[in-house]
Amino acid sequence: MINKGAGILSIILGLIFMIFPMFSAGLVSIIVGLSLLFFGISAIFMGINMRNNVDNTFSVITIIIGLIAVIFGFLFIFYIDALSFLVGIQFYLVGFIMIVFGITGLVSRMSRVSTFTSILVLLMGLIAIALAIFAMSEPIYIAIIIGIVLIIEGIALLLSD
Repeated sequence: MINKGAGILSIILGLIFMIFPMFSAGLVSIIVGLSLLFFGISAIFMGINMRNNVDNTFSVITIIIGLIAVIFGFLFIFYIDALSFLVGIQFYLVGFIMIVFGITGLVSRMSRVSTFTSILVLLMGLIAIALAIFAMSEPIYIAIIIGIVLIIEGIALLLSD
């Protein structure tokens, strides 16, 4: 019963992401921004309250983390598209890691299979970097892709019983 409800909700969200990609991306940014804003404000207050009870270093670190969260919260609410930013960062990280592994495999030269695999990993890393650039510049397509994935997941949940 829970799977069917989650499946239906997933399909509805997927359709909303596909039909209204800009609205969906904007809504995700606002939700992420508000979450960071509230987290940052609570961290600042917690850091101020910690000054009396705990070492001053921890309270200062907590206040700094809170200020950074507040700044990013406002950026996500008013300026940055959180969806494309976060997806882009993920692709950049994965791409750089794959490139490093590919280069390491090529330098080690263990076997022909290892060399071929290293070249493939290196190429996939470069493709991941290209996807990161694409995700950062075209958030509409990321929202549509997320919509498609939500619909597929929803159908899988409906058929799982």
